[in-house]
This record gives sequence, structure tokens and C-alpha cells, in this order.
Amino acid sequence: MANVLSAEQQAFYKENGYLVLQHRIPGDVIAAIRSEIARFEEEARGMTESNARLDLEDSHTPDAPRIRRIKLPHTISDVARELMYSDHVLAPVRDLIGPDLRLHTTKLNMKSAGYGAAVEWHQDFAFYPHTNDDVLAVAVIIDDMELENGPLMVFPGSHKGPIHDHHADGVFVGAMDLAASGLKPEDAVALTGPAGSISIHHARLVHGSALNTSDRDRRLLFYEMMAADAFPVMGSMTSFASLEEYNERMLCGEPTITPRLRDVPVRIPLPQPEGRGSIYEIQKGLRNRGFSIYDVAT
Repeated sequence: MANVLSAEQQAFYKENGYLVLQHRIPGDVIAAIRSEIARFEEEARGMTESNARLDLEDSHTPDAPRIRRIKLPHTISDVARELMYSDHVLAPVRDLIGPDLRLHTTKLNMKSAGYGAAVEWHQDFAFYPHTNDDVLAVAVIIDDMELENGPLMVFPGSHKGPIHDHHADGVFVGAMDLAASGLKPEDAVALTGPAGSISIHHARLVHGSALNTSDRDRRLLFYEMMAADAFPVMGSMTSFASLEEYNERMLCGEPTITPRLRDVPVRIPLPQPEGRGSIYEIQKGLRNRGFSIYDVAT
């Protein structure tokens, strides 16, 4: 039985690989997330390099802290953790991929006004191939997201196609050469919406986002998850120490030890670059970049 999505919304996601639900998260929760961000920004003051909690912008200085990502926010913020388990997030996902859901990871991308870093075109499934592709990401829109402040951009229907080459010079760089993949920037769609909305995108959907050159922040809290019977393929960047630890990632429903196998395209994200860091660091190995400081998402 559907929780919140209409048949039309479910069909749209199946056909296009994404969905935007406006005003999904209550205002007081968004305000609490913003307060948490301010707390982490103060934590970054005095830092000289990224650590296990905070990934810093290249332009960061100890006196002028600039964060581009808060890592695993559900582990260091009660607000982010409580929202992750709420039906504000999980109910529409159950409509799309079933009642048994397991967490892959979380992150809070901080595309701050005037300098927020771009994320090159990529497919999440290139990083973590699984036995089936009931794998997706929910993005909580913390600030009003419009064309000017670097929204998430997607290629509708690309989740039905191949997993494109995310390598350069034989090394996984976590990003695609868009022209070599046969995709045109003008065909991309911007996922815009007011603060408190959410977007959902399929793990095989090609997506990325330009720098934020506006005077407004554009911050997104990502919850990435999969059906419980989607297990990582060997060589995937998904790892777990034990079955017990993996089952602790269940968000709702029941775990299983019976993977569901589907004929889905897979590329293994190996070999990894030396000194692998966040996606921002990995993507520096891409030669033909899709976004630059002069790009404006249109």
C-alpha cells in the first residue's frame, strides 16, 4: 500500500529517475538543521585541514572557516539522525523501492554563497554497484534552491542507460567526461524547490551541480539508501565489517541474507586514486571538467 506518493508520482520516478516533493520537511526541523550547521562551522574555526567529520573548501583558512561537506551527519547530529528515521524521509522511499530499507551513507553538502564547490557529472552507482538497482538518494533542501545557487542537475531517464566510464588514465576519478558519454548539458534538468522540500534520485541517474556563485547558500542533506536485498558487488566502495554491523544500518523493515539479483549494468570503481578522499578530491583527476568557476547552471 502506498504511503504518500500517487500512482502518477511513482510512474514519473520510474520513467525519469527523479522526483521533487515540495514542503516535505517541517520548518522547525529545517531551522534545527541550520543551527547544527552553524555549530559545525564554528568547529571548523582554527582547523588547518579536513578531518573525519568536516571536509574543508580549498579556500578555507583557520580564520575564515569554509566547509564543503559535513561527513556522516547522522552520527554526529541528533537532528540529522532523527530525521533519517522519520516518515518525512522514509515514507516516499517505501513507495518506490519497498518496505525494507538499509542505509548506505549520509552527507551534508555545503554549497555556500559565493564559493560553494561544484560536483562533476557522475552516477552514484559507479561508486557502489549492487546486486540490484533499488538504490537511491534523498536530498533534503535546506535553503531555497534555484538556478542561481547551483542546484542539483539531472539527465532524465539516464538511469535506464549504461554506467558510464568514471575513469581517467586507468584510475577511478568518480566523474564522467560528459561529451564522451554522448550527453549534452542543455538536456539536463535543474531540481529546484523551496527550503523543506526533498528530491529523490535513482543511483544510476547522471547528475552533478555547478559552483554556487550567487549570494545565497545552497545546502543539501543527503540520505543514501537501498532496498535491504541489494547487496554490494565485490569491488564496490560500500563495505561492512560484519553481518551484524550491516544489519544495524536497517532504517525500517526486515534484513535478509538473500540478495536479489537483477541484470543491471556494473563497472567496478577500481583502481582507486592514491590518497583517496572525498568525492571532491577524487574528481580532481578528471581531465575534461563539466563545471568551472565560469559556469552557471541553466
